[in-house]
Amino acid sequence: MGLRRSGGEATNWADERPRGERHRWLVARQVGQFVALAVLAVVLVGVATAEASRRAGESAAIADRSTEALIKAQSLVEPVITDGLLTAEPEAVAAVAAVIESDVIGRDLIRVKIWTADGLIVYSDEQRLEGRRFALGRDEQEAIADGLMQAAVSDLSEPENEFERAQGRLLEVYLPVRTPSGERLLFEAYFRYDSVLETAEETWFVFGTIAVGALIALQIVQVPIAWSLASRLRQRQREREGLLRQALEASDIERRRIAADLHDGVVQDLAGVAYSLAGAARTGDRDGATANLLSESAADVRSSITALRSLLVQIYPPNLAEEGIVPVLTDLLSRAETQGITASLDASRLTRPIPEAVAGLVYRTTQEALRNVVAHARASTVDVWLANEDHHVLLEVSDDGIGFDSSARPPGDPHFGLRGLASLASDGGGSLTVQSAPGEGTAISLKLPLR
Repeated sequence: MGLRRSGGEATNWADERPRGERHRWLVARQVGQFVALAVLAVVLVGVATAEASRRAGESAAIADRSTEALIKAQSLVEPVITDGLLTAEPEAVAAVAAVIESDVIGRDLIRVKIWTADGLIVYSDEQRLEGRRFALGRDEQEAIADGLMQAAVSDLSEPENEFERAQGRLLEVYLPVRTPSGERLLFEAYFRYDSVLETAEETWFVFGTIAVGALIALQIVQVPIAWSLASRLRQRQREREGLLRQALEASDIERRRIAADLHDGVVQDLAGVAYSLAGAARTGDRDGATANLLSESAADVRSSITALRSLLVQIYPPNLAEEGIVPVLTDLLSRAETQGITASLDASRLTRPIPEAVAGLVYRTTQEALRNVVAHARASTVDVWLANEDHHVLLEVSDDGIGFDSSARPPGDPHFGLRGLASLASDGGGSLTVQSAPGEGTAISLKLPLR
């Protein structure tokens, strides 16, 4: 049975799966959520790690190229520089060219320039640059003046770089070298930037693989732990549900005992008192006033007995197997009507007898629903629909009250009793569903197998 009302939000307070299967499904769902979040975390951390590794690798590659330039400049080139290089003496230029062309220029280092402090290029492996003067940038001037080494991506739009433009992106490293007389010159080396990126990618691959691999391994290790924790959590929840069922059963037993004691004790005693009073009022040896008093007292006692029996129905239902579920539900609705609520019962589609255990849960669900209607719903009407269909008994209790937001029920809400009944319904292979929304009333549906 689907809910016959439209609108509102439906909340299934009991799954129709068998209890063990539902437990495993809930644990699997929670672990699945954990794994999904873990995968997302690995992806996010992996991306961040990759970017950080790439930048670190690029910085490390630039540092390696700077170190290579420093070593070659100071250990290979500076020792062969003479003061004659300043005046472009052929022997001095040839000595520097021989070292640079044989031991400095390579696959990644493609260009070398040596400058004076006033911007004159005294040597370059690109001979068309030799003897030309260009304005030095601030970084180059600081490198010569302060003896510092600098590295930066080349600005190929500068005039001195006209012969490097075809090489693509370049990294230039410049540092001071000295002539035998102590004059500082600027040694400038150009590296292919592709080689820098290759080194960065290698670094990224090594560190990225280690970091992501460690994260994946950590998540793999955590999955069994998450499964164990989720299983324990579900087990604790099952234990709490079991305690709730035991409390409901204990309450059921206690109410049955109280109802039996009242019925066999107080009710019978009051019935005897009413019979005695009625008999005494009929005897002829009483005056009229006394007889009237006795008759009124007997009527009051009978009224009290009626009210007490109605209360007994509320405390615990009569024998459902003997009286049937329909009369018992009718009695429940009668009590609701005493509170000014128009109540109706439609059992026209109930064509099969209901087992006592199933009828007991139907009764208790209806009783709890009506109790909530009277206490909280502010309803003017309540309708109960009872039927059987496809080997199931179907119950719906709907009202036109104020309703509630089922997605935001606070702890200890007035529908807590229905949660316990939902657990019992689930144990019996059925389900209990609540549909409600503010201002749209509430409908409670119960579906139980006829077995």
